[in-house]
Amino acid sequence: MPQTIAVASGKGGVGKTFLACTVGQALREGGLGVLLVDADLGLANVDIQLGIDPPLDLFAVLRRGVPLAEAVLHHAPTGLDIVAGRSGSGSLAALEPSRLERLLVELRLISASYDFVLLDLPAGIDSACRSFAAAAGTTLVVTTEEPTALTDAYAFIKVACRPDRPVGIVVNFAKSESQGRQTYETLARACERFLGRRPFLAGIVRRDPRVAEAIRAQKPFLSRYPQSTAAADLRTLARALSGLATMEPRATPKAAI
Repeated sequence: MPQTIAVASGKGGVGKTFLACTVGQALREGGLGVLLVDADLGLANVDIQLGIDPPLDLFAVLRRGVPLAEAVLHHAPTGLDIVAGRSGSGSLAALEPSRLERLLVELRLISASYDFVLLDLPAGIDSACRSFAAAAGTTLVVTTEEPTALTDAYAFIKVACRPDRPVGIVVNFAKSESQGRQTYETLARACERFLGRRPFLAGIVRRDPRVAEAIRAQKPFLSRYPQSTAAADLRTLARALSGLATMEPRATPKAAI
């Protein structure tokens, strides 16, 4: 069975899509089969970050009835198979539950061909986002040290993450590894105190100006800057994800609020 991982965030601007694309590329470097699904039904941008123009996307699947398997595009520079989203489509953002459920059924069927399925979720906690998170075996919540990012990450974990599934924290744009660990501890302690669960630390990605350069160039980061600080951190994260099957959700007694 593939590992299905939802990559999520409480708010935008924390580097969630970049992380999903680059961790996917790192997993491919390790010889694993990876399907990356841009599950942001309203403001998708995996295709923009990677500089691709997909002939079919989720709009074709959900509104025109195209089979999901036909919308899978192989991206040679990263080795990823990708299902692109559709940016600016309000009709997809307000998708009826029955259509979303059919999409999830199709996704489960085609997932059998891969080792990992990465779902790049929309920022926030709308109903579609919660449905995708519930369908994943593990959720990675991406945050930064900013108080708003931490507050929204906590809200996402509280509202959208199932208590019986592992939740990992990725601290992005960290000034240093020690600062990243402090940021993780702040969020983990809040979850432990008020939600009765302690998410695991999935990874720390240190701040690297070359990330913005690669995004502007619409080029895969690991190909453009393979020896960079962020590349090393993202490869470490990918190696950790490869062992997710051994990780279990940790629960602690829930405190009164």
